[in-house]
Amino acid sequence: MSTQVLKVGVLTVSDRCSNGSAEDKSGPNLIRIIREDGSFGENPNIVYKCVADEVDDIKAVLLDWSDNVKVHLILTTGGTGFAARDVTPEATSQVIDREAPGLVIAMITKSLNVTPMAMLSRPVCGFRKQTLIVNFPGSMKGSQECFEFIKPALPHALDLIQDSSERVVAAHKEIQSVEGSVSHTCPHGRHHKHKTQEQMGDMRTDQKQTRSREDFYKVAERARQSPFPMLPVQEAIKIVLEQAKSVGEEQTKNLLDAHGRVLASDVYATDPVPPFPASIKDGYAVVAADGPGKRSVIGPITAGDMSDVRVKPGCIARISTGAVVPEGADAVVQVEDTELFQSSDEGAVELSVKILSEPKVGQDIRPVGFDIKAGEKVLSANDYIGSAELGILATVGCTSVKVYKSPLIAICSTGNEVCDPGVPLGVGQIRDSNRFSIISLLKSEGFETVDMGIIRDSPDEVSMKFKELLSKFDVIVTSGGVSMGEKDYLKGVLRGVLDATIHFGRVFMKPGKPTTFATASFNGKTKLIFCLPGNPVSAVVTCHLFVIPALRKMAGYSRPQASIVKAKLGFGINLDARPEYHRTVLSWPSQENLPIASTTGSQCSSRITSMRSANALLMLPPKQDNLKRLEIGSIVDALMIHKL
Repeated sequence: MSTQVLKVGVLTVSDRCSNGSAEDKSGPNLIRIIREDGSFGENPNIVYKCVADEVDDIKAVLLDWSDNVKVHLILTTGGTGFAARDVTPEATSQVIDREAPGLVIAMITKSLNVTPMAMLSRPVCGFRKQTLIVNFPGSMKGSQECFEFIKPALPHALDLIQDSSERVVAAHKEIQSVEGSVSHTCPHGRHHKHKTQEQMGDMRTDQKQTRSREDFYKVAERARQSPFPMLPVQEAIKIVLEQAKSVGEEQTKNLLDAHGRVLASDVYATDPVPPFPASIKDGYAVVAADGPGKRSVIGPITAGDMSDVRVKPGCIARISTGAVVPEGADAVVQVEDTELFQSSDEGAVELSVKILSEPKVGQDIRPVGFDIKAGEKVLSANDYIGSAELGILATVGCTSVKVYKSPLIAICSTGNEVCDPGVPLGVGQIRDSNRFSIISLLKSEGFETVDMGIIRDSPDEVSMKFKELLSKFDVIVTSGGVSMGEKDYLKGVLRGVLDATIHFGRVFMKPGKPTTFATASFNGKTKLIFCLPGNPVSAVVTCHLFVIPALRKMAGYSRPQASIVKAKLGFGINLDARPEYHRTVLSWPSQENLPIASTTGSQCSSRITSMRSANALLMLPPKQDNLKRLEIGSIVDALMIHKL
């Protein structure tokens, strides 16, 4: 390991530390020891995480660190005892390719010299590819002692793991070099010269592509376990939002075209609003110093009137709301605070009026720029343009504004079993609801989509269709074909044929575990690919959680995620092993301080009727030893998906 920086992962496994009810001391202590010890280089690269005592959670980190982060050494602390929740050895055993029993023997043998309780420890050590994984006990003392016991052998062990891989590569290079210049006699006696290295490279590429295509049909040899770690929902959302970028800006043709869009630049007022001192009330423009009493009426001033009336002491002018306050007047008295004193022409003309109240200077007058000052910023970039914003734009005289472009979105379903609603059902077929649900959902969010139909379960058709979609669209949303079935080709095509980057292929949630998110480069542009599960509810729920926030971010929203509110359960529910997004109808009785959540019934992911009338998704936590059920009245978070 002397030629490269050592990457070390420290994983603490503890229910209490992961939920914040206890402080993790063992993990940070191991990090301190590694940094201070000179055996692993001056500046080892260390990653750290704390997870609950759950096999899936532990496996997810081990797989990610070994396969994606390429950590050289992973040290786990905790979960190696006899308790029912101690599952670190089981998780590790499912990840490693080869065991390293010598490390286990060394730790237990030397630990028995310290305490007989060491016989109750069940550590597992082994390799996954070029990563060494070692289980330590959970206590700070025990983990530090075990690290010291095996430390002398670790640098050499890590060198051997890396060196074995480098020797294989070197051997391949040597063989290629020899093949480029040596001839041989084939078993049939004919003399052949080896192909050049370039020709061999081309041939290997062709063979790789052929094998890749054939591998799709090797059902018996397909993976029995998903190679993708199961990410927490929030981590998956963070990845999606990091990849979602604006697709550009444009100028609207007219003001109404800006509705539902997001501003790409600030907007400033060129004129003050109002541009003149304006009356707030229907009443009389007066000189405040005159006080109450009888006054002569010199004429009416209405909104839009360019009257040259001037108010002098002892006189008043009748005025309408919004009209220009005439010169000389410094207050407005509302009509309700006056009495008619004298009129003419059978009441058609006011001659004099009695002011009943004591006016004050500036009363019921909006001065110049009271609402908006000249040069004032009235709207900011990333503001959503709704009805109020359109009114503001009109007020300051904007007829066209710069907005973010909306991404071009393709929607399609996958599967031999799905057909369009108007097609008679064949044997084993079901009608495709996912496309219509997703298209409608995105339309309600202000996004236009293109219906690209159904992709059949064929690697070649999937490849051809995706190449077409990547050439035309910014975002591709599919449903189905992402689980572990023999016809689930999407992930294989994305990675093996289209050279896409799969950022995650499973999410720790219910429903929606197989949700897959990828990006692919086409003509220098990064395209987003959402492969949602095929079950109707799973597709809609994951569209709310992942697709809509990404589209909002691309369209310029400053807060792309949906609002989360507190709600009170109107029913009791048993918790699932995974965090659950339970479809619910929130209502807010007048006597309650929080909305009440009602269930939509059976939450089976195939039951699309469970989405009917739902306006929120209850964010239920996974069950734990001390929390397996939520009773009526429990307070939970609810993700809003429609109006309350």
